[in-house]
Amino acid sequence: MKPHDGPVSDLWHFARPELAEGYLNAFDLKLSSARGFFAPRRMGKTEFLLQDLLPAAQKRGYIVAYTNLWDNRASPEAALVAALFDALGLRSAQALSARPDRPAQRGNADAKTPGTLEAKVATCDGKEPTLQEAIRKLDEQRKTFLLVIDEAQVLARTAHSDFVHALRAALDIRKARVKVIFTGSSGTALRAMFARPSEPFYHWAALEPLPPLGGGFVDFTVKLMNSMARKPMTAKQGRRAFTELNDTPEFFRRFIERYMLHQVLGPDSALRYTKASVFSDEHLHEAWSDMNPADQAVLTLIARGDSDLHSANALGRISASLEKTATKSTVAHALRRLQAGNVVTRVSFGEYRIEEEAFADWIRQRTAGIR
Repeated sequence: MKPHDGPVSDLWHFARPELAEGYLNAFDLKLSSARGFFAPRRMGKTEFLLQDLLPAAQKRGYIVAYTNLWDNRASPEAALVAALFDALGLRSAQALSARPDRPAQRGNADAKTPGTLEAKVATCDGKEPTLQEAIRKLDEQRKTFLLVIDEAQVLARTAHSDFVHALRAALDIRKARVKVIFTGSSGTALRAMFARPSEPFYHWAALEPLPPLGGGFVDFTVKLMNSMARKPMTAKQGRRAFTELNDTPEFFRRFIERYMLHQVLGPDSALRYTKASVFSDEHLHEAWSDMNPADQAVLTLIARGDSDLHSANALGRISASLEKTATKSTVAHALRRLQAGNVVTRVSFGEYRIEEEAFADWIRQRTAGIR
């Protein structure tokens, strides 16, 4: 979909126009040229980007481009450059006109998304265009450009260092016209991009959590469902379900779907079914079993709320679990592995949390009798 097409209406979308306007106002006031925010998976981050932020930017006259680097982790340059060409309305037309036997290959581009392209696209000569070529085309435009890089933590990988340095240099001298939003599901990895002096984007963008969806989202969804349901649900029942589903929007929508299909069984039945489905013990057990024993011991402490993982008490408990002496290095290596796998995220210095609250609950229940 081209940038000017606009998003397809989503009946169940809970719009957050004030939040979108807030980000754009900061750009329009020249207060910043880049922002970064993060939210765990299934919390509505990408939906906000595609259905609130990008359409609002288009209404203000921005040219917008969106790419999700998670879909092309091995080659973020190809994904980002493809998004730039697509947003400028150039790439697909060039490929089709020059090589009708090799049409542009779109991947999982979201039909609701203005100006998105999330996969490689063959150019007319079969070669991938470079960042420099995309920037030259961008410089021909007079409008302000908004680039949204979703799952941007992929750029923190050492293998992409040369490209990231080139991207930083290209964006640095175009701050007046090119605005950038970095988002991701791993706050730890994004912090590494912006907080480490050795990283190209050190101190380049302010980083903050995306405000979560809450009671307003629940009430909106329940009210809409009640307009179609034979047996209405109360707002209190909806909010209780949302809480028991760990305040996770995606899980709540699965609950709503289950209730709509089996209204005669009631909301409690729909909630039990949804919890059994999304908090699958088999899936969580498999993830746990694949982990290093030291990682399991550290995760157990985090799930229980222990804040000082390097204390003598914590090391003693880890040693007891491993049946051998654990050191501060044991904890440090475990934390690195867990963060790299997006299992835990660092909230602040020395404070960590498990990304999936369902996993944290499962660990607490599994280890309830262990001291």
